[in-house]
Amino acid sequence: MIALTIDIMTLFPDTVSAVLGESIIGKAQSNGIVKINCHQIRDYTTNKQKQVDDYPYGGGMGMVMQIQPLYDCWKHICDEAGERLHTIYMSPQGKVFKQEDAKRLKRDYDRFIIVCGHYEGVDERFIEQCVDEEISIGDFVLTGGEIPAMAVADSVCRLVPGVLADEDCFTDESHWSGLLEYPHYSRPQVWNGSEVPEVLRSGHHANIAKWRRKQALKRTMLKRPDMFEKFVPDKADKKLLAEIEKEMQE
Repeated sequence: MIALTIDIMTLFPDTVSAVLGESIIGKAQSNGIVKINCHQIRDYTTNKQKQVDDYPYGGGMGMVMQIQPLYDCWKHICDEAGERLHTIYMSPQGKVFKQEDAKRLKRDYDRFIIVCGHYEGVDERFIEQCVDEEISIGDFVLTGGEIPAMAVADSVCRLVPGVLADEDCFTDESHWSGLLEYPHYSRPQVWNGSEVPEVLRSGHHANIAKWRRKQALKRTMLKRPDMFEKFVPDKADKKLLAEIEKEMQE
């Protein structure tokens, strides 16, 4: 049974389908765990030229995506689903997407829509009438919403049970618990004079777990002080942080 369906409204469905049809997410779709439908907005135009954009009222640079094809595409998806679906518009004006948002979307919805804008954006009336939330992937502007939409879809899909081999595959990762992830190593043991830390070769699981937690704390403190400031350490973490502080002073 499909656990999650994401409908992506885009001018470039083949590009989006190609990317999300590969690797782990592609395999999850083949296995019927998740489903990603890419809808060509141009298919819902009412003119022979398949035009989806027009000049903005009030003048200015660029073009604006028209409300009619956007709305008709959106309505078709909702009618097919038999309900008004939660709708996300990828926009530089939106709230910056975080891991907590991926958790929320996976928890609260078994189907939702992502809208990819282009040009100068979409007609504001579509946002007012059809969009439930605007999401950004950072404080910068891209030429379209496809890359952000794929990022959001990937991050949510990988949380669905069965997409990854084990839950630990994402619960140990950066941002899941408010910390960055510990460093990883693979073979060979020695490369270019650099050796894999001895503790990882010891086979002592408790020591390995302690080392990894300590590295996660240290990395977050040094690389993302903004994240670390919000992190609430427990008793064991406080002990590790004291060790880190001592080591850094030596």
